[in-house]
Amino acid sequence: MNESLATGIVGQHYSRRTVVGVEPVAAGHRPTAVVRFADRSPLVVQLSATIEAVRTEATLVSAVRDRTDVPVAAVLSTGSHDGRAYAISEFRPGTDLHTTFADSPPTVRGDIAGQFGRYLGELHTAFAFEGCGELTRASGPAGAEHLVATGDTSDTWLVEYGRRAVERLPVAFDPLRDRLRDCLDAATVDRVTPRLFPWDLRPGNALVADGTVSAVLDWERPMAAPPALALAKAEYLVADWYVDDPAPLRAAFRAGYERVRSLPTVRPVHRVVAIADSAVDSRGGVTNPGYPERERAASVDFHRAALSSALSG
Repeated sequence: MNESLATGIVGQHYSRRTVVGVEPVAAGHRPTAVVRFADRSPLVVQLSATIEAVRTEATLVSAVRDRTDVPVAAVLSTGSHDGRAYAISEFRPGTDLHTTFADSPPTVRGDIAGQFGRYLGELHTAFAFEGCGELTRASGPAGAEHLVATGDTSDTWLVEYGRRAVERLPVAFDPLRDRLRDCLDAATVDRVTPRLFPWDLRPGNALVADGTVSAVLDWERPMAAPPALALAKAEYLVADWYVDDPAPLRAAFRAGYERVRSLPTVRPVHRVVAIADSAVDSRGGVTNPGYPERERAASVDFHRAALSSALSG
């Protein structure tokens, strides 16, 4: 995000404040900048595709802050400027966890994995829905906004969501594609109460300070899904991506979740869907696990090995 745009956006809400610096943030695919002032604490400006996307994310962030102890930066303002939808949020100090997680001492990694597990447990306890899929805003009888999911029930939705994820995999995954389709076709999935699906809950979307997660970032396009899918995906992103032996981190993650609520039953189909969904980003590119991040060929090998393991149960 360039300085002119960021300054123009904050000027709509903080016209009497003096901007002394704008620092573009390279992480993520949404243009983001930290704006610093002479006479107040910094703010974070982030663009999104549409104003509805901004407001839906803001509604979720507000609810997460109200209902859980998950560290989330407050959204202070939303709007449009020169045709660009934006949100202004409070600034949270901390280091990008993606760059430090793998090299942290094992005890620190375990503590952080436990924090992620507890966060997911809190989110699952606080947010239940009648259907699965993308969440949209709705108004209650008193006019208060909340989020609703109007998609299918959990059993049918999971298989259809998984099929779309498998079809999005590039040709390098063709040797596995028929087995993945067979897994989905044969899946016996329980009908359960859908819960919030923080589909990008991972160290790459978190800040850490003094060994504690100081902010979980990026709540765009919120969804509801069976809780076992969310658990399988978060385990993959928090534990499997960063270390050669993920078992201790998985155990810590699950222990953190169980401090809040009982673990859902994760079946092979949940792992298959979670890994296929994680292997390709929103622009169709293969994601790159680890830090430093793997090259594309190594990333494909990583995801294929994980899928093969999931298919084997």
